[in-house]
Amino acid sequence: MQWTLRILSTLLRYPDDTVKQLAPVLLDALERDAVFTARQRETLRPLIDQLIGDDLLDLQERYVALFDRGRTLSLHMFEHVHGESRDRGQAMVDLRARYEAQRLEISAKELPDYLPLFLEYLSVLPAEQALMELAQPGVIIGALAERLEQKVTPYAAPMRLLADLAGAGGEPLSLAPADDPDDLAALDALWEEEQVRFAAPAAPGAVPACPQASAMVARFQSPELNRSSAHG
Repeated sequence: MQWTLRILSTLLRYPDDTVKQLAPVLLDALERDAVFTARQRETLRPLIDQLIGDDLLDLQERYVALFDRGRTLSLHMFEHVHGESRDRGQAMVDLRARYEAQRLEISAKELPDYLPLFLEYLSVLPAEQALMELAQPGVIIGALAERLEQKVTPYAAPMRLLADLAGAGGEPLSLAPADDPDDLAALDALWEEEQVRFAAPAAPGAVPACPQASAMVARFQSPELNRSSAHG
């Protein structure tokens, strides 16, 4: 389970040199974790092939155009929960505390509610706890999967697998009437949707990672999220 969550995090985060270097081994790593079937793993191949073969700047431009223009496909989970309300700030503080309870720290480059960071946090938890916490934003993940499928993008594949893992396949949010980031009326309609709430229980005491999980974290360590122990 830990490998699977870390790999999905890698596939969904902003493509950089590290992502391109890891891309060729991701399918083999998923097979070792044995969470998904061979058919499910194959759905990731188009995205992985793009990460391997396409120019990095092109990959980055497509990523920004897909996820960062408008809020419909934002990977910052609390935008879909709290909007710009004060509740979002407190939710950020609470989520950061959950990371710190597992001796994880975030660089200034990214916010705590960025979905790939959340997946990295889950990857160091025991499998049962990780699935329980993944289910909390499951309705948001399900909505993102459906919206990405409508865009016919390779990024729909990892989000759909993640939604299935969260048990969110049948509970997508109501979609905005249009998905044009330049359509202000569509953005207004999106924020008129009823807010979705999911609990953020305090994380239990830190659980030492098993040797396999530690090796996984070291191999797939990203620049956004690092073990505090690695900094002395």
